[in-house]
Amino acid sequence: MMYAVDADIRGAATLDAAFYRDEAAYAATRERVFARTWQWIGALGDVAASESFAPRELLPGLLDEPLLLARDAAGTLRCMSNVCTHRGNLVVHAPGRGSHIRCGYHSRRFDLAGRMAFMPGFQDARNFPSLEDDLAEIPFDSWAGHGFVALDPAAPLTNFVGDMAVQMQAMPVGEFQHDPARDRECRLDAHWALYVENYLEGFHIPFVHATLAECVEYSSYEDRLFPLSSLQVALAKPGEVAFAKPGEAAFAKPGEAAFEPAPDSDQRVAALYWWIFPNLMLNFYPWGLSLNLVQPEGIDRTRVSLRSYVRDAALLDRGAGSGLDRVEAEDEAIVQAVQKGVRSRFYRRGRYSPTRERCVHHFHRLLCRFLAKEPEET
Repeated sequence: MMYAVDADIRGAATLDAAFYRDEAAYAATRERVFARTWQWIGALGDVAASESFAPRELLPGLLDEPLLLARDAAGTLRCMSNVCTHRGNLVVHAPGRGSHIRCGYHSRRFDLAGRMAFMPGFQDARNFPSLEDDLAEIPFDSWAGHGFVALDPAAPLTNFVGDMAVQMQAMPVGEFQHDPARDRECRLDAHWALYVENYLEGFHIPFVHATLAECVEYSSYEDRLFPLSSLQVALAKPGEVAFAKPGEAAFAKPGEAAFEPAPDSDQRVAALYWWIFPNLMLNFYPWGLSLNLVQPEGIDRTRVSLRSYVRDAALLDRGAGSGLDRVEAEDEAIVQAVQKGVRSRFYRRGRYSPTRERCVHHFHRLLCRFLAKEPEET
């Protein structure tokens, strides 16, 4: 079944409800969307030193691709397959240091560029070693100390995160400190796209998030669309914590520029909600960054990994960036209710609010484009 959404939001209808129960569409999404987009694989602190390496697993439950990050003696960081080219064993199981890595099954050894360096028992093998005996290198890039990979990238990483990086260049994101105590893994019985749709609009804030609504000016909520991302800007109510305005010292650390929403603007920004197609949310608050990675585990099962990177711990429990566990639970409850609704025989598709659901419309249009194998149009 082909899916399409009209480019004119004023007359467009949402994705057909069949999408959320279409196993063929789910399988196509695996290869045409997730394998072709840049996926966040975490901060890179565990491979900051020369001759260090660490394993990663790319979208377990969907792509299930074992990865290996390795930084060689010259400081070059690569991403490679973590699967031994002999019999398919996983090579690295935990972060480590050294000039080589060795498979624990039959002792095949690789250098940190992925080249096979030694293998016992192959003295009589013809045409050995060959390039096929090296670990496959996987497209890899980074932003602000965070790693990204794409198995078959539709475009460079800058096409996906570049607009966000330019807008946030005054923010020293690479210096934010990970707070493992705030890490969460949440699972919900719902299609992954429903979680993304819910994230992409502030329309529901007054009706679902009563406490958050007390912190932000709903009437001034705005969004901005970019080719492969979008931004939602929530302004702070009087007296609530906000990013420093240009020229203000409050909430800006010495030597750091404040976020500037627009030239000559007097807006007090409470939160910046960046979405990177298809499944990454970067939520900036005066205290730092809250990151959500949405990971499909089945057509009606989704895991959301939440990570916090702190800039100013004194602001953690203030404003729009406080009470995030409560907000997450409220979002999960409504998304799971919608999951039940879109499976009803009496619901097929709805309409978009032209002023409140532009980011959802943008997401649906991108989904349809990638599923139709036309990502170059982005």
